[in-house]
Amino acid sequence: MDIDVRNRSGIHVIRLRGDLRLGEPVDGLRQAVEEIVQNADYNLVINLGEVPMVDSSGIGILVRSLTSVKQKGGTLKLVNPSKFTTQTLKLVGVINLFEVFGDEEAAVNSFA
Repeated sequence: MDIDVRNRSGIHVIRLRGDLRLGEPVDGLRQAVEEIVQNADYNLVINLGEVPMVDSSGIGILVRSLTSVKQKGGTLKLVNPSKFTTQTLKLVGVINLFEVFGDEEAAVNSFA
């Protein structure tokens, strides 16, 4: 799992590449989100365009991250989840918790 964090106009964009599953991938995303939140930044975009698969642990970290930033007045938006990831989020019943965008630019601009 590759995790790339960038700041775009005050919005942190986390780009993931690889499966978001139990172990190092979930731990890496958790650490990235915690570091951003510790810096008092609470608006995040997670780009899932290169994440072919998300398991239950991956869904768990997405939901926990959303909860964490919402408690501080922010939000977390998802970009370009794969068909499999979207189906998994729907199956578990959490897709409606997230704003989902087709591209990163639209997600970042939605904070304005």
